[in-house]
Amino acid sequence: MTATIDHLVYACPDLTAAVDEIARLTGVRPGYGGQHPGLGTHNALLSLGDRTYLEIIAPDPAQPRTGSLPFGLEELTAPALRAWAAAPEDIDNAAREARAEGFDYGEVVTRQRRTLSDGELSWRMTNYPHNSDVAVIPFLIDWGHSRHPAQTAPSGLRLSEFRILAPDPDKVARQLHAASIDLPVDRADAPALRAVLTGPSDVRVVLTS
Repeated sequence: MTATIDHLVYACPDLTAAVDEIARLTGVRPGYGGQHPGLGTHNALLSLGDRTYLEIIAPDPAQPRTGSLPFGLEELTAPALRAWAAAPEDIDNAAREARAEGFDYGEVVTRQRRTLSDGELSWRMTNYPHNSDVAVIPFLIDWGHSRHPAQTAPSGLRLSEFRILAPDPDKVARQLHAASIDLPVDRADAPALRAVLTGPSDVRVVLTS
């Protein structure tokens, strides 16, 4: 079974400023998601469908810095679409299949974040990027028995277009297929992601790398 687009990662230097800007552009205000304990980040979420959402992520000033931040957050001066996550039917099998085809996701780990209501949300996932490169190959995620964030985040928008761009689109397409992900890849001079969000009243917002 083909994996689905679980969420897009919109990295930004300051969470409040990015939330304000997304709310201005879309007319829908993202809801605060929570903190990622020990990782130095926090996020806000916006539903883009039944099982797809936008994650706006930024350094968390309330947490001490203990190491490098993911998605190139330390180097960002403006918000950018930096990565995405795919949800396969079987995350362990998808990771094994990708490894057999020469793309090693590494270990599948359990993560959690503290929610606004002081609860905890947990999930299983492969590693995500800790560099400033745009990640055209997604990390994999499995929410298990947790309620999917798209079902609790503010709604009203849809992901109407998602494009992956790379200098070697055939290679990227093979790597995606190895993890049960079948999406077209366009040729470009540099790796990039492009998403189009649509909503009522002809709202159309383009997010890019």
